[in-house]
Amino acid sequence: MSARVLVVDDLLPNVKLLEARLTAEYFNVVTASGGAEALAIAQADPPDILLLDVMMPGMDGFETCRRMKGDARTAHIPVVMVTALSDVQDRVRGLEAGADDFITKPVNDLALYARIRSLVRLKMAVDEWRLRQATGTQLGLVTASAQLDAKADHGAKILVVEDNATVAERIRQSLSGDGQNVEIMTDGAAVVPRAAQGDFDLLIVSLLLKGSDGLRLCAQLRSSETTRHVPILVLVDDGDYDRLAKGLDIGVNDYLMRPVDRNELLARCRTQIRRRRYQQRLRDTYEHNISLALTDSLTGLYNRRYFTTHLDGLFEQAAGAGKSLALLMIDIDNFKTINDTYGHAVGDEVLRGVANRLTEYMRSFDTIARWGGEEFAVVMPEADPQIARGVAERLRRKIAGRPFAVSAGVGEVNVTISLGLAVSAGDTACPDDLLRSADAALYQAKRDGRNRIVAANAAAAAALSPATATASQLA
Repeated sequence: MSARVLVVDDLLPNVKLLEARLTAEYFNVVTASGGAEALAIAQADPPDILLLDVMMPGMDGFETCRRMKGDARTAHIPVVMVTALSDVQDRVRGLEAGADDFITKPVNDLALYARIRSLVRLKMAVDEWRLRQATGTQLGLVTASAQLDAKADHGAKILVVEDNATVAERIRQSLSGDGQNVEIMTDGAAVVPRAAQGDFDLLIVSLLLKGSDGLRLCAQLRSSETTRHVPILVLVDDGDYDRLAKGLDIGVNDYLMRPVDRNELLARCRTQIRRRRYQQRLRDTYEHNISLALTDSLTGLYNRRYFTTHLDGLFEQAAGAGKSLALLMIDIDNFKTINDTYGHAVGDEVLRGVANRLTEYMRSFDTIARWGGEEFAVVMPEADPQIARGVAERLRRKIAGRPFAVSAGVGEVNVTISLGLAVSAGDTACPDDLLRSADAALYQAKRDGRNRIVAANAAAAAALSPATATASQLA
């Protein structure tokens, strides 16, 4: 995996050395000699990852990282501090400034390359959701994207897999004292099913489990659909770079070297929890807004935008399989009179009522949409003319046979519908043809006196009377 790496160091020999090593691994390297220059580059042409020295004149690495993470334009870019500072307090300070990792010089190449690739993979996943949000925003489908919240790191559910009772209890006490909800497991074989059920925000896995292979467990967690996006933090022996590199390649998000320092544990866990919740908000916001954009707010049915796109796909499938596809266009009879007589609030109640009966009486795999105003559309896969006509007639009777309860003084309103039916045949060249045929049949039904079904083509018109259709055909 290649990536665009921004290397920031005020010492030219350090820059050249790191640039040469990364270039040899086919990374695209950009350099900066100070924090201000790095921020300018990141804002103008964002890199995939930032390798940042700490001890620089003017703006040091800690302040550069804080500014990067405080800017919505660059907050999602991973930052790895590469420095000669080796004290745990310095690592914690860097992590609290927003750094994704803190690597001490001399740098182990294997660990560095694996860490870059791991963080870039994570960034690409976030970038995909950010791009979807941006596209949706431009099209007016979604609201602005969620922002990374530096305070969203408490109250998380954390599963710790550690069979050393002393270490496990120390971790539990540290995390519980930080406001997290911690569950300890010692049996690696039981972890995957438990993690799938637990809706955890973070998984902490020891790579030194006595009865299980920690790396294999991480691979299973990462390949499972239910835990694929849950961050994994591994506990690894200090200097065990081979296992660490394998873990990062598998998809592990972060690591802690033993012996575990409490403050570093808390800092790394908070970082992973914040990122997890940020990514989840991106997904949830996008999916929620897309759902709103594709459904009608009054009735809860799909809207015209979704229906036409879905119809295209169904039509192509039906044509390829040589199967029929039926389309109903439905209009509430004399709806303007209902609005004029009882008011628009009652009209809305009638629209919702008709939508509910459509949902109740159409087949479970039919797609129903509010086409606009008082019109609805239904597409019925694998419905031949006889079945389609039978379903349509049943719907017509169910609408007309029972008044709709409304809030007006009369308490109930009688409603009927007119329906236009079209069934795809060899001469139906495209979905638009089907729509035009059903629409023309609908208006014919209204001209013929309303509360009736008109079939658009000979195949549908020749269908048997609904009274002779079998129960299975109408189901």
